[in-house]
Amino acid sequence: MSRRILLVDDEPTILLGLTHVLRRAGAHVTPCLGRDEAEEAIRTGVFDLALLDVRLSGSEGRAGLDLLALLKERSPRTHVIVMTAYGSEEIRREAMARGAAHYCDKPLNLEVLLGLVRDLPQLSSCQ
Repeated sequence: MSRRILLVDDEPTILLGLTHVLRRAGAHVTPCLGRDEAEEAIRTGVFDLALLDVRLSGSEGRAGLDLLALLKERSPRTHVIVMTAYGSEEIRREAMARGAAHYCDKPLNLEVLLGLVRDLPQLSSCQ
């Protein structure tokens, strides 16, 4: 798996842990600790896939959804998985309406997440 992945979370332990897992799986990961780093990465990078946390400290409660909109505006072909520990049906619907390919509740099931990371770009290229 040589996917270019944007990973955004405001919890350093989650960011480091997921970065490690994804890199061991062969992905090229750009980890961003919060909204400001993510906005800069979105402006300057090209990604196959993004993993976005919905709630980011130091910003509104749904900053990850705003990042989703920005990412889809700049890079419509980037697949996005939204993740949150504070999920609701409303947030799930909003994420999907804004272009998320998948929605995951935290704590994450790493096996399922790695399957999504591996399969999402291939599935949509067949459509």
